[in-house]
Amino acid sequence: MNICVFLSAADLDERYTVPAREFAQLLGKAGHTLVWGGSDAGLMKVVADGVQEAGGRLVGVSVEFLSHKARPGVDEMVVAKDLAERKALLLAKADAIVIMVGGTGTLDEATEILELKKHGLHGKPVVLLNTAGFYDGLKEQFRRMDAEGFLPVPLTDLVFFAEDGVAALAYLEESAGLR
Repeated sequence: MNICVFLSAADLDERYTVPAREFAQLLGKAGHTLVWGGSDAGLMKVVADGVQEAGGRLVGVSVEFLSHKARPGVDEMVVAKDLAERKALLLAKADAIVIMVGGTGTLDEATEILELKKHGLHGKPVVLLNTAGFYDGLKEQFRRMDAEGFLPVPLTDLVFFAEDGVAALAYLEESAGLR
């Protein structure tokens, strides 16, 4: 599978980097391709390193104003003209999406992917990987949206909440009929 991962390019402490590396190694060992923002910095680098070291492929989608941070030596690198084109390319190249820890850029990507799915513009499985409880508040907000009628489709049809990489990958592989 081509698994798109939205995540931070920030340098983070090991409560985020260790689980990210473990998830990346699971992807690589299973023969999956990482589709990501193409950066060779921060958590993006940790995940790309883990996938590559475990034998997986890397497909990066950078953006012009960040192309100086693009990772060298990948299987494929595309440079988009802006963030909107980047998100569209990431989605187009993916069979599934995982949202890992991140800041406003990651949150923007996550909400756009879920909005597109809500309107039936893609049917790809989406996992929100809640490392170290990072997304507990967002998870609660989504549940409230669902309970109070703000979502036209059930929350469980939009996103799967995983507490670790093993559960995230198992869900994706089951969704793709690989398990």
